[in-house]
Amino acid sequence: MQSESLIDLGQSSDKGLKEENQDSYGVLLPESPVLEQKGITVVIADGVSGCDAGKLASESCVKSLLGDYYCTPDTWTVKTSVQKVLTATNRWMLGMAQQDGTNQKGLATTMSALVVKSSTVHLFHIGDTRIYRIRDKQLELLTNDHRFWVSKEKNYLTRAMGIDLRLEIDYTNFLLEEGDAFLFTTDGVHEFVSDAIMLAQINNNTDNFDRAARGITALAMKNGSDDNVTCQIVRFNQLPQVNEQEVYRKLTELPFPPDLNAGMSMDGYRIERELHASNRTQLYLATDEQTGQQVVIKTPSVNYVDDPTFLEMFVQEEWVGRRIDSNHVLKIIEQTRPRRFLYYVTEYIEGQTLRHWISDNPQPSLHDVRGIVRQIARGLRAFHRKEMIHQDLKPENIIIDTQGTVKIIDFGSTKVAGVEEIASPIQRLNLLGTQLYTAPEYLLGQPASYRSDAFSLGVISYEMLTGKLPFGEKYGEKALSKLHYISMLDIDTNTAIPLWVDGALRKILKKKPTNRYEEISEFIHDLSHPNKAFTEATHAPLIERNPLAFWKGLAIISLLANIAVLLVK
Repeated sequence: MQSESLIDLGQSSDKGLKEENQDSYGVLLPESPVLEQKGITVVIADGVSGCDAGKLASESCVKSLLGDYYCTPDTWTVKTSVQKVLTATNRWMLGMAQQDGTNQKGLATTMSALVVKSSTVHLFHIGDTRIYRIRDKQLELLTNDHRFWVSKEKNYLTRAMGIDLRLEIDYTNFLLEEGDAFLFTTDGVHEFVSDAIMLAQINNNTDNFDRAARGITALAMKNGSDDNVTCQIVRFNQLPQVNEQEVYRKLTELPFPPDLNAGMSMDGYRIERELHASNRTQLYLATDEQTGQQVVIKTPSVNYVDDPTFLEMFVQEEWVGRRIDSNHVLKIIEQTRPRRFLYYVTEYIEGQTLRHWISDNPQPSLHDVRGIVRQIARGLRAFHRKEMIHQDLKPENIIIDTQGTVKIIDFGSTKVAGVEEIASPIQRLNLLGTQLYTAPEYLLGQPASYRSDAFSLGVISYEMLTGKLPFGEKYGEKALSKLHYISMLDIDTNTAIPLWVDGALRKILKKKPTNRYEEISEFIHDLSHPNKAFTEATHAPLIERNPLAFWKGLAIISLLANIAVLLVK
C-alpha cells in the first residue's frame, strides 16, 4: 500500500480582517508500520476570539494531537489515545492561564479532528469548528456546534479547550468508504458561505483541492467575514487494506526452528533441556553464550506451519510481552542478534506454578493468600493500563519464584484493544481461556472487559482459600441461571474465613459484570479491610448460599414430619 496515493489534500487559511490568524490546522500521514498501528490524523482548531493567547491555544492543540497521539501506546484504542492527549493539553492550558505574571491569559480554542485507522473513522469535536463529509457528491454535517444563541446578535461558546477542567468531547466512529472526502472549516468560513456553495466549489475542483479550498475562503471574505478563515479538504482515494498474501509472507519470513536438543546452539543460545511441550509450542531452557544468562526459548510447533491464524497469535505473544513492564508479568528479552528462525526469548523463572503451590498448601493462611492475590492484581493492572485483557488467568499461568514474587505468564489469549481496531484478512480467534476460570460473559458470547479478568482472579482467590471452586466443578456445563455461588462459610476448611472476606469474593464473582467491583484495587482493599456492607449484613440465607443443601434439608424435614404424623396415628 503506497501512502502517497491514499489521500488528496487541499488547504487554505487567511487572517482576514483580524490582526492575527488564530486558526491552526494540519494533517499527519505517517509511514508504515505507524500508518497501520495509529492511522492518519486531520485536525483544525480556532483560537477563541477575545482571548489573549488564542493563537497559542490553537497551535498547541494541533501540535499535541499530531505529535503526542503518535507517542501513545499502540495497544490503546484511538479513542483512549486521543482523549488522553486532549485531556493533558486542556490541563496545560488551564495551568498556563492560572500562572501569575504571565501573558498567557485566555488560552482557549475549539477543535475538530479525524483519525482514520484501518477502515474506521474516529471523530472528535469540541466547539464550533466543523467537519463535513462529502459522499456521492452530497454534503453532510457531522458535528454539532457547541454554541448557545441568546438572540440573533448575541451568542457564546458552551464548550472549548482550555475553559473547564472537565473536558467534554463529542466522539463518534463510522466506516470509511472509498472516495469519502471531508471538509474542515472554522466559523469564519461556514457562517458566511452556504453549504451548497462550498459543495459546488469542491465538486467543481475534484482534481485540485487546494484551488477548491482557496475558493471557499475567498468567498467567505468576499461575503463579509470578519474573522480568520480556514478551510481544509481531504479525500481518501482507497481504503487502507492489507493484502492477505502480504501478511502471510511477513509471518513466514522466518522458518520454524528445527528440533532442538540439549547441547545444540541457535543464534547464540545453547539449549540445556526441554521444559515443556504441547501440540502448539515447545519451551526450552537455554543459556545466552555471550552473557551466560539463563533464558527460556519458546518455539512454535510444526503442526501449525501452514496456519496463518496461529502464526499471527504466536507473533503477537511476543509483541504483547514487550509492551508490558511489570515485576509481576513475565519479561520478554529483547534480542540484539539477528534471528534465523521463528521463536522468542523470555526470562527464566525458577519456582513453581500457582497450581503446584495450591497443591502444596491445602490450608494456607489468609495472610499468604492476600499476598499472592495482591501481586497477581498488580500484574493484571499492567495489562489493563495498556488496554489489554489477559483472558486466560488460571493457576497454571501464574508462577511464584524462589523469592516469593508472583508473575503472570502466557499471553496467547490476550485481547489488545488497539489491535482489535485494525482490520485483518486473517481470521482472529477469540480464545475463551480455561472454562472453570472463565467469566460468564465469555460463555454467553458477550464482550470481555477488565472485570472479566477480575472474575478469574476471584475464582483463583476462592480456590486458594478453600481448595474448591466457587460454582462447583460443573461450571459452564449447566445453564448459568442454575449455578449459584457456594459460600466459603459453608465449606469445611481449617482456614478461618471472616464473613466480610466471603462478601468480597461473592461480589467479584457476580455473574453480571456490572455487579462486580469496578476496579480490582477495590477488591484487594476489601480482602484486608472489613467492608461495612458485608460485616453489617446478616448471614445470607441458606437458599441463597447453597440452594441444593436447602432443598435437601427441606425434603428431610418434610420426610421426618410425615413419619412423625404416621407414628402418632
